[in-house]
Amino acid sequence: MPARKRPERPGDPALTPDVVAALVAGRHADPFAVLGIHEDAQGVHVRTFIPGAERVEVVARNGRTIGTLVRRHAAGLFTGRIARRMRYVLRARRGGDEWIVDDAYAYGPVLGPMDDWLIGEGTHANLYDRLGAHALVHEGTRGVHFAVWAPNARRVAVVGDFNLWDGRRHVMRLRHGTGVWEIFVPAVGEGTLYKYEIIGAGGDLLPLKSDPVGFGAEVRPSTASVVRDTTTFAWTDQAWMTARAAGDARQRPLSIYEVHLASWRRRADGGWLTYDEMAESLVPYAVDMGFTHLELMPVTEHPLDASWGYQPIGLFAPTSRFGDPAGFARFVDRCHAAGLGVIVDWVPAHFPVDPHGLARFDGTALYEHEDPRLGFHPDWNTAIFNFGRREVVNYLIANALYWLDRYHVDGLRVDAVASMLYLDYSRKAGEWIPNRDGGRENLEAVAFLRRLNEIVYARHPGVMTLAEESTAWPGVSHPVFAGGLGFGFKWNMGWMHDTLQYMGEDPVHRRWHHDKMTFGLLYAFTENFVLPLSHDEVVHGKRSLLDKMPGDPWQRFAALRAYYALMWAYPGKKLLFMGQEFAQGREWDHDTQLDWDLLGRPQHQAVQALVRDCNRLYRAERALHERDCEGTGFRWIAVDDAAHSVFAWARFGGDGARPVAAIANFTPVPRTQYRVGLPHGGRWHEILNSDASAFGGSNVGNAGGVTAEPVPSHGFPFSAAVTLPPLGTLWLAHAGE
Repeated sequence: MPARKRPERPGDPALTPDVVAALVAGRHADPFAVLGIHEDAQGVHVRTFIPGAERVEVVARNGRTIGTLVRRHAAGLFTGRIARRMRYVLRARRGGDEWIVDDAYAYGPVLGPMDDWLIGEGTHANLYDRLGAHALVHEGTRGVHFAVWAPNARRVAVVGDFNLWDGRRHVMRLRHGTGVWEIFVPAVGEGTLYKYEIIGAGGDLLPLKSDPVGFGAEVRPSTASVVRDTTTFAWTDQAWMTARAAGDARQRPLSIYEVHLASWRRRADGGWLTYDEMAESLVPYAVDMGFTHLELMPVTEHPLDASWGYQPIGLFAPTSRFGDPAGFARFVDRCHAAGLGVIVDWVPAHFPVDPHGLARFDGTALYEHEDPRLGFHPDWNTAIFNFGRREVVNYLIANALYWLDRYHVDGLRVDAVASMLYLDYSRKAGEWIPNRDGGRENLEAVAFLRRLNEIVYARHPGVMTLAEESTAWPGVSHPVFAGGLGFGFKWNMGWMHDTLQYMGEDPVHRRWHHDKMTFGLLYAFTENFVLPLSHDEVVHGKRSLLDKMPGDPWQRFAALRAYYALMWAYPGKKLLFMGQEFAQGREWDHDTQLDWDLLGRPQHQAVQALVRDCNRLYRAERALHERDCEGTGFRWIAVDDAAHSVFAWARFGGDGARPVAAIANFTPVPRTQYRVGLPHGGRWHEILNSDASAFGGSNVGNAGGVTAEPVPSHGFPFSAAVTLPPLGTLWLAHAGE
């Protein structure tokens, strides 16, 4: 009897041995060209790769089986025909198990030609609306669209819990010309963990990568991205946003409380507070203290606590340490409801080289320079962004706009600007490459910063950008059209270093360092300055501000109070790092909360009370803030009395604002009948005395005020004999008589 002929397997010319091998290995560069539903001269083919399946049926959306697929490879590759093109799902079986698969390869692309044009051009301001992971309805089905830029990759797949982290299951579609890979994965939603599995330009399988535009992340040490929808928060701050857009920030009071959220305060068990818990505690505290803004040290996701956030990996994700993105949005909304602005530290200068991050993202130097003389930072062992690549510049500017658009933040304090501006920053001869003109300026970074500020201010009137820039680069806070970098404000690092050095001297020696307090006025109005007493000054052996002050405990507290009162009356906006408002005695430690128990001691309460009053008066007295950035708002009274370590000046506001005079005595010797010139005659109220008993002082003062007589002094037509307290600063405000 002749042998029975085995039925022929249905032919499928697309599944050549090489194609089958590539699909099964997860190395096919364009699986959309093969998998899913395709029509040719032979009919309509359905092909799918479902590892673990033994049998697969094609099922119409009404539940009717419309075809049975044939397994072409034991790993789970199936093919077959159906009568016509239609929407379908797949029913997979293995033994007695059965499950439904909605085939990602049956869906078309989400991105379109306009996205390709803008991404390729580097001008997609809303890049975060297209890249990243977005929960949406596509072609009638709910799922998540994933898109990532990896132009030199041979293959990119999205992996997660939804596909058992199997990189063969959801290999993405490459959009040629832009280098963006995308895929819509049905039946995936909010909270899904995912990463990208990339075969690099050299053919090597790279470590799994977090999403460069991921909106959420796992809590460290885990590193997966998390699908989060940041578009649906119900904001209640419209009145705040409208008011913010009006007026000139340079003429408004700006007193910033710099905060590291992980160590401001902690739970009793040592755990972090959530964003909502900080809204309940930090916000009312800052408001009670009279600050106008919080500045949050980086809240972008970062793997290492000890970096304080300055080595971020998830630039689009509020750190999960304190909750989800909606929690951060609620925090900002609560700040605005309380009349408190929010500035976030933003780090576009560099990024860490952790394997799951941006470094060599597609197997090449994509976000960074290939040459370490341009692309590696020796101080921090970090990679430096390639500011000459339009896609990288687009990525960074879109990230800045994201925090303003989605989270309504009021300002961006840009970290380490000096490291961006100079090609030889922290480099020896031979370790850097001159620019095209032979100079040390990073012309590409300059162009990036100018473009950043132009776009930010154009799209968000009323926000501010602040540069941490430690050199004498000209025009940091000047408009771009005037040749500047376009920032709203610049940190006055020179003032900080000079005045802290002066305050660290023994009072008997201060006469020899008088210029440390006066030199800053030679350039005080060349920029729009913020006076920063920041976190950098109270760590790494630098000691707390209180501990920097010489002398016995009484002198140290008195000197600190006098210094604060000088700072709040000095031209420039104010910034104080958390804990210094109540004179924390030890250095800041990011692993523990502030020493709040010190507020049980009168001297620490007194410093806190002084800072509160300084903020209150700074906001109330127009002369102390309206012309912070204008030379017409300041005039020296006594600039050269080094022998007595006395400084005196007058502050002026706009029309109708009463002037305020400040007089500081930085010796422990009280001085009576000290004559100071004043711009107006009549009564001057003593509105602040850092030596008042309410602030823990010896209560040496002027019984509430002085009277200016028509006796010329210090170039003014009037003057008054004033009693100067030891290690004290006075503020006198004209009564208007």
